[in-house]
This record gives sequence, C-alpha cells and structure tokens, in this order.
Amino acid sequence: MRALVSFIVPVRNDAERLRRCLSSIVNNSYPRELIEMIVIDNHSTDGSGRVARDAGAVVLHVTAGSVAELRNRGARAALGTILAFVDSDHEIDRRWIENAVDVLATPNVVATGALCVAEPSANWVQQQYDGLRDRPPARQDVPWLGSGNLAIKRAAFEMVGGFNADLTACEDVDLCNRLIANGHRIVADPALRSIHFGDPRTLKALFFGELWRGRDNLTVTFRGPKTIRNLRSALIPVLQLIALITCAAAIVVQWWWIAATALLLAFAPAVARATVMLQRKLRPGIAGAVQALAVAIVYDFARALAILTQGSHRARRSA
Repeated sequence: MRALVSFIVPVRNDAERLRRCLSSIVNNSYPRELIEMIVIDNHSTDGSGRVARDAGAVVLHVTAGSVAELRNRGARAALGTILAFVDSDHEIDRRWIENAVDVLATPNVVATGALCVAEPSANWVQQQYDGLRDRPPARQDVPWLGSGNLAIKRAAFEMVGGFNADLTACEDVDLCNRLIANGHRIVADPALRSIHFGDPRTLKALFFGELWRGRDNLTVTFRGPKTIRNLRSALIPVLQLIALITCAAAIVVQWWWIAATALLLAFAPAVARATVMLQRKLRPGIAGAVQALAVAIVYDFARALAILTQGSHRARRSA
C-alpha cells in the first residue's frame, strides 16, 4: 500500500509564490488522493489563506514565534506517514513525491531531500549564492538537509520531538543532528529537485538573510556531533570576528602591520569559499571571480556578525 504524504507549508504574505508551490505539489505524478496539503498561515494579509484553500489545502491560522513551531503545528495536524516540509517560495519537481517515497523505503533511512537550486532568471548574486550549495550528483548519506525541501518519516520525526521551537534559525540542522544521534540515516537525492524563488537578489538582502540565519549557528553546532565539518562551521565565524575586531583596534592605535595582518586573516576564509563557488558554478574569468568573492565576503561577515547581533526576519524580508 502506498504511503499518504502530508505536505506542510508555512506562509506569511506570500500568496503568488504559494500558488506556484501548491500547484507543483498537486501536479505531481503521485496519486492525488494520497497527497495532503496543510498550509500554516502566520497572519497573512495578502490572501495567502484563500490561495491555499482554492488549491485544496487545509489552512491552519497560527501565531508562532518561530518557523519551527509553525512546522510542528502542521505536523501535529497531518495524517500522513510521511511528512514533507516545503517552503512557500519553492517549486518541486513533478516526480518529487515518488522519488521521496522510494528513498524512504531504504532500510534505516528516515529523511531525504536535496539542496534547492536557484530560479531560472537568477541574477549574478543569486547565481553565485547558489554556488554555496554542495549538491551531490547522486544519492548519498549526508549530515544535514534544509527544512524547505525535506521529507521525513513521521515516526522518526515524532521520536526525536520534532523541530526545536526555541530556535529561530538552524532548526533543520538541529533536527538532523538528533536523527543521526539516534542511529538514523539522512539521504540526499538530486531527483528531489526544488527551485527556490527566495534567494537574495542583492548583497544587502544576502547580508540580512545570513545575519538572521547565523544567529543560532553556535548553539546548534555545539549541541551536535563534534565533527571537523561542524566545528569548522562554528569556528570560522568566531575567528573572523576576532580578526575584524583586532583590525579595527589596530587601526585606532595606528598599528598598521597588525591591522593589515588581521584583515588578511579575516578575508582568507572568504577567498577559499569563493574558490569553491567558482569550481561548482564553472564561471571562469575576472568578472566571475569578483562576483564570487563579493558574495563570499558578505556571507562570511554576516555570519560572523551574527555572533554579536541577532538579525530579524522582518529586516531580512525588507532587504
């Protein structure tokens, strides 16, 4: 017997992109009677709830402080044995559900998904930002998948307590850490393709987006497994922040060689990140290198500053 798949889609004032998202779910190759759509509407004023109802979704009007809580509320109302978490600004591939069900039939695999891809009309910021994503070419075990394009077995989700509603960001990393700690596997599959129409279009939007996303990075990292990858993710922003503070202090007292050294150390991880981005996107030339470096610098510095100040979701959306 085929599984009932429940899609859980949080939304706030995103009617047009929600319409496209729900259409891509309804038009999947999977039997329509085995697809449930639950839209958690966080006080939208643009008709998002009406769009969801017209598409055949169950609409829950919920006020919550975090997107993690919105997703948890949707999961509690869902009937399916598979929970599919998709964000309103995503459009999934037509065979997404079939592929997700197939992956989850593998023993001990409880979650699957894929890192999203940039929209077809992406500008240079979005194209370079997409180079930050490390997408495997075939199915493989991974330590983490984003909650905007994720399918998970309901039993495993409930066993670990769902998303941590106290987290404003990085709730997906935290969930994956707990799943793996309980002996489960998470598998990325490029066939679960999802186009993201919410990538930042400007460097300003990128800065405020990563300032918001990075706010819980240290907390989640040190709760999870102490792997080299995880520790690197936490320590690089800390070291960059120290280098930036050192550079500023050295400039004040006119210790120019210390300032220059600290600035070089602060930029070094961004240079390395830009190099990887260029290799992934295959955009050679001076223009491509400058664009990749600009995106990498803004990304890294926003993540470093997130240690000192908590970015807001409102500022992120405004940018």
